[in-house]
Amino acid sequence: MFDDLLRALKDRLFHPTAIVVGRWLSPNALSLIAFAMGAAAAIAAANREYGAALACWLVNRLLDGLDGSVARATGRQTDFGGYLDIILDFTVYAALPLGLVYGSGDPKVALAGVALVGSFFINAASWMYLAAILERRGQGVQATGERTTITMPPGLVAGAETVVLYTLFLLLPGHLALLFMLMTAGVAINIVQRLVWALRHL
Repeated sequence: MFDDLLRALKDRLFHPTAIVVGRWLSPNALSLIAFAMGAAAAIAAANREYGAALACWLVNRLLDGLDGSVARATGRQTDFGGYLDIILDFTVYAALPLGLVYGSGDPKVALAGVALVGSFFINAASWMYLAAILERRGQGVQATGERTTITMPPGLVAGAETVVLYTLFLLLPGHLALLFMLMTAGVAINIVQRLVWALRHL
């Protein structure tokens, strides 16, 4: 919901660091390191090491924000880089709840976790296919000026909200079933929002 505003702010804040980091690491290398930290977070969550999982998750998010800033600051934006970044992000987004489900061992948490990951699947289709149509129509990033590889139609739950909710998962593991269902409801609203938008505009 706040991603467009926060992305521009992030680039301004990260720019000096991005210039320095870009001398040593490519954007794709940062994406891969971020993925490794995300995988470590999922493994730690599966082992109920919630403090370590939280630390790894926050580093994952920091590096994921930095890779795009480095690409833009150093003129190394590529379509492959954007593609790699979204694939790695979605892998982490699925792995961390699954790690939490495994560590919990609670059937209610497992059911809520399945619903959450299932909602991600439908949500991804809802925005990626819509983004492809908008790009084909010339209404994508070149028209909107977004700082992403492809246009990302807005929704209630996007990157910023995911950071907050996943952080709550790790801070409040005793309430996972409720938190999972809360996020599932938010993602469901995303899907409905885009369906309504598509009905009106396509």
